[in-house]
Amino acid sequence: MIRWSRSQDKTIKQNPTTSHFPNIKNSYPDKILPPFRSNPDQTLIFLAQKMAPNTFTLLLLLSLLLSLAFSPIAFSDDDPDCVYTVYVRTGSIWKGGTDSVISLRVYDAYGEYVEISNLEAWGGLMGPGYNYYERGNLDIFSGRGACLASPICALNLTSDGSGDHHGWYCNYVEVTVTGVHTPCSQVQFTVEQWLALDTAPYELTAIRNYCPEFAAGKGTDRKVDGRASETKTAAVSSQ
Repeated sequence: MIRWSRSQDKTIKQNPTTSHFPNIKNSYPDKILPPFRSNPDQTLIFLAQKMAPNTFTLLLLLSLLLSLAFSPIAFSDDDPDCVYTVYVRTGSIWKGGTDSVISLRVYDAYGEYVEISNLEAWGGLMGPGYNYYERGNLDIFSGRGACLASPICALNLTSDGSGDHHGWYCNYVEVTVTGVHTPCSQVQFTVEQWLALDTAPYELTAIRNYCPEFAAGKGTDRKVDGRASETKTAAVSSQ
């Protein structure tokens, strides 16, 4: 506690803002100082009260920043996924069905792609006990995956060649993509090809490319050849 002598009190009466409080005049002009020249303790209390709102504001701001740091709000860097729906039509040709695992990779015009390593395990919607890829079937699959920068325009459809009958004849694959703040897009790829090793074209992969020859703004050919390239990829697991 500060003790004041009579001589100090007289000095304060003469000039309270410059003798014992040399910095007060700069922060608090004489016109806002309280009339407590005879009681310096009350002057200190008054100054503390004047400073309290600023301290309270600082504490409030700090509390707000801490609450935002630990809040579960999702910010813009956590981009939501898109929903992919895939329709696969198996041909009605004799022995056109298969028991093999079918994978799918779809590309946009920039060469970026989403890969589904097992369509049935990823998003089969036909119910338990259902046999996918049987002759004449229209099978539907749906699930979440990373959003691409532009609409899908190319496809890589592959069979792993497993099962009792590996040969498969596919009529077409249709893909629909929807997402938050993302325009809905839909494309149908006409396949009309055997994915088999015992009949022409003796391949387990079908590639269809409807993309423009040059991606907009890129200036380089983005032909799809089924292999991973230097472009950014977005993969979808089959789990």
